[in-house]
Amino acid sequence: MKKKVEILAPAKDLYQGMAAINAGADAVYIGAPQFGARTNAANPVEDIAELVQYAHLFKAQVFVVLNTILYQNELETCQNLIHELYAIGVDALIIQDMGILEMDLPPIVLHASTQANNRDPQHVKFLHDAGIKRVVLARELNLDQIKEISEATPVELEFFVSGALCVSFSGNCYMSVANGERSANRGSCAQNCRLPYALIDGTGKTLLTETHLLSIKDLDLSDQLPDLIEAGVTSFKIEGRLKDIVYVKNNVSYLRKRLDAFLDGNDKYQKASSGRTFYSFDPQLDKSFNRGYTDYFVNKRDKKIGSWETPKSQGQFIGKLLGIKANGYIIENYELLNNGDGLYFLNEEGKADGDRVNIIINDVVIPNNFRPLPVGTLIYRNSDAAFNKLLEREDSAIRKIGVTLHLAETPNGFSLTATDEDGHQSTSTIDVEKELTKTGESIISNIEKNLAKAGNTPFIVDEITIDFSQNWFLPISKINEIRRTVLEQLVDIRVQEYHREEFQITKTDHPYPVSELDFTYNVSNNLARQFYKRHGVTQIEKAFELQWDPGKSRVMTTKYCVKYELGKCPRFQRATMGEKVAEPLVLKHGEVEYKLKFNCKPCEMEIWEKDAEFEIEEEWN
Repeated sequence: MKKKVEILAPAKDLYQGMAAINAGADAVYIGAPQFGARTNAANPVEDIAELVQYAHLFKAQVFVVLNTILYQNELETCQNLIHELYAIGVDALIIQDMGILEMDLPPIVLHASTQANNRDPQHVKFLHDAGIKRVVLARELNLDQIKEISEATPVELEFFVSGALCVSFSGNCYMSVANGERSANRGSCAQNCRLPYALIDGTGKTLLTETHLLSIKDLDLSDQLPDLIEAGVTSFKIEGRLKDIVYVKNNVSYLRKRLDAFLDGNDKYQKASSGRTFYSFDPQLDKSFNRGYTDYFVNKRDKKIGSWETPKSQGQFIGKLLGIKANGYIIENYELLNNGDGLYFLNEEGKADGDRVNIIINDVVIPNNFRPLPVGTLIYRNSDAAFNKLLEREDSAIRKIGVTLHLAETPNGFSLTATDEDGHQSTSTIDVEKELTKTGESIISNIEKNLAKAGNTPFIVDEITIDFSQNWFLPISKINEIRRTVLEQLVDIRVQEYHREEFQITKTDHPYPVSELDFTYNVSNNLARQFYKRHGVTQIEKAFELQWDPGKSRVMTTKYCVKYELGKCPRFQRATMGEKVAEPLVLKHGEVEYKLKFNCKPCEMEIWEKDAEFEIEEEWN
C-alpha cells in the first residue's frame, strides 16, 4: 500500500482555510478561540466546524492548534474546548503542553508541536510511546538527523518547508516576555528578533549600527521534497497563519505542483487527499512575502542566512537599475513590472527602501516618490499588483473531484449513478413515461453533453456511459434534475462516509530521556508536572514565565550564529576570518542590551540579558 504524503497549509480563518484546500492542500491547521501560539489568528468553534465539513469533502484533514503553555487556571477550559473540537469532527490537535496528556480526553489524535523541542530521536520516540501520533520536527534539523529520528520510531514526521523562520529553537525564545511581558509561548510574540540592533564588541567598539542582526531569511525547501520524503517526512508544512490569502494560495499551489511532479507514477507514495486543482495563475514562490530564501540547516551549515537589511518583504528580483531618466528609472527587465507594483531596493545609505510604480512610459518606470539611486542598484518587486488581484479572485484555484456517470433505463423511467474517484456512489431515479425520439435517431450525444455540466458542484465528470435499449427521448430539464440530485447526494455521502482516525490516550510510565528539566521545558501547571514525574523526572524547574529573573536570564538559544554571519566563525571560517572579534559581543536596541554567548561544540548561540554572567568558551579547535 502506498504511503500518503501531505501538504499542510496555514489557515488564518475559515475563508483562508477553504482557499488553501481549493489550492490543493491535503490538510490545514487553524487556531481555536484560545491557546494557539498566534493570538491574532483565533477562530470560533462554529467556523472550525464549517471548515471541517468542507475539508472532509475532499478527504483533507483539519488540525487545530492548541500549542501554548497552559496556566493552572486554564486547564479545565482547555479540556472542555478539546471535547468541543472532537465533537465537530476535528482530525487532530497540535499541542505543546504535556499537561494535556493528563486530561480526561476524548479519543482525538494528538500531534506534538515544534514548540515541544522535537530535536532528537530519544525525545521523539518518547512522545510516540506516550501516544503522540505525529511530531512536528524542529526546523533546525538536517537530513541526517531527520533520518535518524525516522529510523528510531514509526511516529509520523512533519517538517516546515516554506515561510518565515523563528531564529530561536521553537519554544525556547523568551526575549519577548523578558523585554515586555509578552510571552511567545503564550501566543503573544513581540518579534524582538526583527528589530534593528547595534553590535558592540568586548572593547566597547560599535561594529554595526541599525542592523537587523537577528532577522533571518525565509524558508524554501521545495527542491528538497524528495530528499525529505526519503529521510522520513510525510507532511510538508507551510508557515503563515497571519499571512494573507495571496501568500497562502501561492505557496500551496507552488508546493502542490512540485509534489505532484514527484508523486506522478511513483509506486511508493501518493497524495493524501482527493481531487485535483485547476489554476488560472502560475504559482511563483518569490511573488509571495519573503525576505529572500534559505534552506536553513537541512543541508547543514553552508551559507549565510541573515536578512540584515530589513525584516520586511524583499520579494522577486527584477533586475539592475541601468540609469535615471527625468523622474523615472531605467530598469533591466522593466517589462515585468506593472502600474501599482511595489518596488524594493537598498538606498544610497544601504538601508532597505521602497516605492510603488505610478506609471510606466515606454521604458521608464516612474515611481510615486522619485529619489536618485546609484546605477547598478538591485531592484526587487515585493508586491505584484496584477498577480495579487488575480489570486484574490475565488475562482483562481478550483478543486474538483472526478466522477463517472452511468445513465440507464428502468422499468418506470431512468436512473443515474455517480461513482467518484474514491469509490463513493450515489444513485437517483426519475419515473417518467418513456418516449422514443421523434426522428427515431439517438440523442445520446446531447444527453452526454448535458450530463457533463457539473457546474458549481465540487465534481468534474471524467466519463459518461449510457445504457439504453432504444433511442429514448429525455428532456433537458429531466437530465439536469437527475444530475443535480445525484451529485448533491454524493456530497453528503462523501462527508458522512469520511473516516476520521481516533486514538484514546492512556497513561504510560516509560522513562523520560532526562531526569532533570530546566525552564526550557516550559512546565507551567500541575498536570504537566505530574506527567513528567510519572515518567521518572526528579527535578522540574518552573517555566520562564513563572520565575523570570530580570536582567540575568538566558532569553534565547539558536543554531543561527552572528559570528558566522560576520565571517568570524573559528570552526567553519578559520582560514578566512582574519582577526577574531573581541567578546562578549553585545546587541543593543535603545536602552535594551543583550550579550551573546557562542557554544561552538554544539554549534549554537545563546542570547542573555545584559547583567547575566557566563564564561566565554575557548575557540573551536
